Amino acid sequence: MTADAQTRIHSFADDALGEHDAVALAGLVRRGERSPRELAAAAVQRARAVEELGAVAYESYDRPLLPAERTGPLYGVPTFMKDNADLAGMPTTHGAQAFQAKPARTHGAYSRQFLSAGMTVLGKSTLPEFGFNATTEPPFARPTRNPWHTGYSVGGSSGGSAALVASGVVPIAHGNDGGGSIRIPAACAGLVGLKPSRGRHIDSALARKLPVNIVSEGVLTRTVRDTAAYTAAVEQYWSNPTLPPIGYVEGPGSKPLRIALLLENIGGPVPAGPTRDAVEKVAVTLESHGHHVEPVPMPFDNALEAAFLQYWGLLATFVASTGKLADRRFDAARLDDLTLGLRRYFLRSAWRSPAMLYRLRAAATTYQRALGPYDAVLLPTLGHETPELGYLSPTVPFDTLLDRLRTYVSFTPINNITGTPAITLPAGLTPTGLPLGIQLAATHGNERPLLELAYLLEAEHPFPRLTP
Repeated sequence: MTADAQTRIHSFADDALGEHDAVALAGLVRRGERSPRELAAAAVQRARAVEELGAVAYESYDRPLLPAERTGPLYGVPTFMKDNADLAGMPTTHGAQAFQAKPARTHGAYSRQFLSAGMTVLGKSTLPEFGFNATTEPPFARPTRNPWHTGYSVGGSSGGSAALVASGVVPIAHGNDGGGSIRIPAACAGLVGLKPSRGRHIDSALARKLPVNIVSEGVLTRTVRDTAAYTAAVEQYWSNPTLPPIGYVEGPGSKPLRIALLLENIGGPVPAGPTRDAVEKVAVTLESHGHHVEPVPMPFDNALEAAFLQYWGLLATFVASTGKLADRRFDAARLDDLTLGLRRYFLRSAWRSPAMLYRLRAAATTYQRALGPYDAVLLPTLGHETPELGYLSPTVPFDTLLDRLRTYVSFTPINNITGTPAITLPAGLTPTGLPLGIQLAATHGNERPLLELAYLLEAEHPFPRLTP
């Protein structure tokens, strides 16, 4: 079915926000041409116009969270934060019906870093339960829909943020990524989504407790410069002294790069079709600008995939078992079938945990050995195009759902496991009018060349937009 005006939905209008990105809006505020409250009011009106998308988990429209000081490179830009990060005065439900969360008393550690950019937070965006799924379709509430075609998934777990940015409600929104949760919805919604290196930002309290920290924080945007501006802004608040600084990346680099082309996943080669075509088209563009693109084999085997699935199950077991520590009214019986299925999956093989953790920790060395000689890696974001709503629903029988997720999310977890950076960029549309994303990855601490290449690709092939 071809996407048309009846299945697409957006909120772009001739208002204070216009079609500006976050950098442009912050400039308007600095020059006194717009006020933060004026921008917030326009974003609220837009959010109400696209409520059908089901992207907002908590509204704070009457009491937006304004920056404490009139500072920050993105001061005055309206945004949303994903509903698994604590903001004082707003509840944090992690997308789970099992929680009956009260408003948080204080901002979380990463939330303070996010807020340092100066943006105005209008509420919380939706996510699947604990961010475990690659689509945002809670069984107890309406799904979060893809604004490019409302019958399709917008991905997960940062699905609400993706829908809000792609549809024009805000130009930038928070996301985090434990297995692709920024990059998957970015690919589904035609957005830019950078997963930073491990240690690049202040970790949440939960991430610090993980035996292997696979979670990175970031944003989803419509332009490369917004992602670059945000990255530079939060680096001013805190910068990891063990990593090379990124700084403010403002355009393509001038140095020819050596780029690895990865067109096979752990299960085998990427089949012919739109996904492979998009990656190969980008490879041609990069070579036309003097970069050397060289095919490489997948450096990992089924053992790493099995280890990640076990770890996924371990995390589900952890949250199901410790929920009452966060909320005394936590009801594990109200967890969705994916969380419960992952818990059963882990408990059947819990005795393998030492070997699983060893494989996950050793993966960084394998990655560096195979891909370290390259400045970047070009690969698909997803195993196939965006599916229709229902295909990845947590109500699908667990074994079937797990097989579908393994095929769909076959590339993104590698960079979470190894702690390396990766960015998803729009790479055109499918024959049905849905966005396609490609991925660029690098070695640990090397986000800068990814942003430089992203600027190049954005200039060569302007990203498709939902504007009229």
